[in-house]
Amino acid sequence: MADATVRTAQPDDVAEIARIHRDTWRTAYRDLVPAEVLAALDVDETSTAWAEAVAHGQVFVAAEGDWTVGFCVAGMAPEGEVAHADGSLPDDAATTALVNVLVEPRWGRRGHGGRLLATAAAQLREAGATRGVAWVPEADKASIGFYGKADWAADGTVRTLDAGGQPLREIRVTGGLSLLLEP
Repeated sequence: MADATVRTAQPDDVAEIARIHRDTWRTAYRDLVPAEVLAALDVDETSTAWAEAVAHGQVFVAAEGDWTVGFCVAGMAPEGEVAHADGSLPDDAATTALVNVLVEPRWGRRGHGGRLLATAAAQLREAGATRGVAWVPEADKASIGFYGKADWAADGTVRTLDAGGQPLREIRVTGGLSLLLEP
């Protein structure tokens, strides 16, 4: 494997982040989300949102050699993302982070996701976060397995999103931010 790195995303990474977002969803979620929803993912449209996240220092990119292969967006979680099913907030709501890791499937299983999550966790700890949460489609066994290897587990909270008229059930996984990379 060529040199693998993780760094904070820069403005010139936005187009590649948007492309990875589109391509990864089209591959990983083709059996979960209607084809017309995936076909409508537009790099130019999502680039605006990604540019804002990059400007706030909330995005990390993973590279292998000269190739950008994945990214992680991580920041303090809005209350709605950490609330219990009844709407009440956990005691640590103010120190809980929201994390999302995406690695292009063709670059998967090479440690990029783990490096992204560990790097984001280190920055989040420095910012005062004590734990993280992520929302994962319930049928996405690869992502559930990935977070499980980091000792993150489902906390019993589910939500159902409207994916172009088709329900998409997601589970919330949560875990600590003391992640260490194995050599």
